[in-house]
Amino acid sequence: MAEQGMRLDRLLAASGYGSRNDVKKLIRNGLVSVDGITVRNADLKVRPDTQEIRVDDQPVVYEKYHYFMLNKPAGCISATSGSGPTVLDLIDEPYRDLFPCGRLDKDTEGLLLITDDGPLAHELLSPRHHVEKEYEVRLRDPFEPGYTAVFAAGMTMADGTVFQPARLIQTGEKACRIILQEGKFHEIKRMFLAAGNEVVSLRRIRMKNLELDESLAPGEYRKLTEEETAGLRALLR
Repeated sequence: MAEQGMRLDRLLAASGYGSRNDVKKLIRNGLVSVDGITVRNADLKVRPDTQEIRVDDQPVVYEKYHYFMLNKPAGCISATSGSGPTVLDLIDEPYRDLFPCGRLDKDTEGLLLITDDGPLAHELLSPRHHVEKEYEVRLRDPFEPGYTAVFAAGMTMADGTVFQPARLIQTGEKACRIILQEGKFHEIKRMFLAAGNEVVSLRRIRMKNLELDESLAPGEYRKLTEEETAGLRALLR
C-alpha cells in the first residue's frame, strides 16, 4: 500500500460491501472498526496490510484485484454489456469493474479469465508477450495431414489479413487442438475455411499457464488459486 493509505469507504466498496453509499451507511451505523476502535469517518485513511479492519465484527480481507476462471458457454458474448446475455451475467460477485480478459466468439466455449486487474489484462493481451492460447477444434470434414504444414507457415487472407503461424495436433478423425499466439476475429474459423474445411465447434482450454478446470460445467466459474494467479504474473516478467 502507499504510505498515505487508502480511504476506508473505497476499501470496503472494493472488498464487496456494496457501493460507496452502502459502506458509508455501515460506517455511520457504527458497524466498522479499525484496530478495535469503532470509526465513523468514511474518508479515514487506512492500511489494510498493517491494520485490522472489521465490519460487524467480521474481519475484512482486502484484495486489490480479483480473478475468476469461467467456463464460457455458447450463446454468451464476451463483453460487459450488450443486447444479449453477457459473460458477466454469469458472475455472481459483489466486485465492481469486472471484465473479460480478451474475448471468445459468441458460439465459442471454454476458458475465459474474468478480472478487474486492468494492467495484467493489458499485458496478457499484448502481442509482444506472445501469450499462447490453446483450443479444441471439431471439424466438418476429416483432418488432413497437410493442414499441419499449412498452419505452421501462417496464412494471408484475400483481404490482406495476416494470421501468424499456428501449431496443430490431431486428436481424432475430425478433431484437433490448435495453439496460437494471437486472437484475431474469427481467426481459427477463417484459417480452416481457407484450408477447405469448416469448424463445427470450438473450445478454449488454455491461456498461457492457465488451464480450464474440467470440473466446471459450461456457465460455471471459480476463483483462481494463488498459484494460478502468481503464474500469470510471473510469466510476464
